[in-house]
Amino acid sequence: MTAITWSGPETTHPARTASRRSMDAVSRGAKDEWLALFAEDAVVEDPVGKSMFDPTGDGHRGRAAIAAFWDLAIANAERFEFAIRDSFAAGHEVANIGTISAFLPGGSVVDTEGVFVYRVNEDGLIVSLRAFWETERALATLRRV
Repeated sequence: MTAITWSGPETTHPARTASRRSMDAVSRGAKDEWLALFAEDAVVEDPVGKSMFDPTGDGHRGRAAIAAFWDLAIANAERFEFAIRDSFAAGHEVANIGTISAFLPGGSVVDTEGVFVYRVNEDGLIVSLRAFWETERALATLRRV
């Protein structure tokens, strides 16, 4: 499988473009490139609400906190694959519907199904990334490959 399978519309939209750049950077493990996609005061909520990645549920605010989120949630996987089934753009936002597969050390994989919402500013930088997914549902997919 390729790192990103895109079945959504190909229509150009600033938020959709930013979301695709984000997925590309994550799939290549390009932390600095990924961080550069965010505005200085951006917030990442992945998942939205309290979680193992965000015990307070307040989100990761600012590039330093977003970099720490990368180290906690992204850097520990060997690789990620994205399968986006649909994408809806409106205003300064896009909502992508799909599955993110995280390949973990030791030969395990977990699939996270969700809705991934990106909001950009006038410069096309991400000001908000909100990922709607359920921890229990994702963990139920954990398997060896």
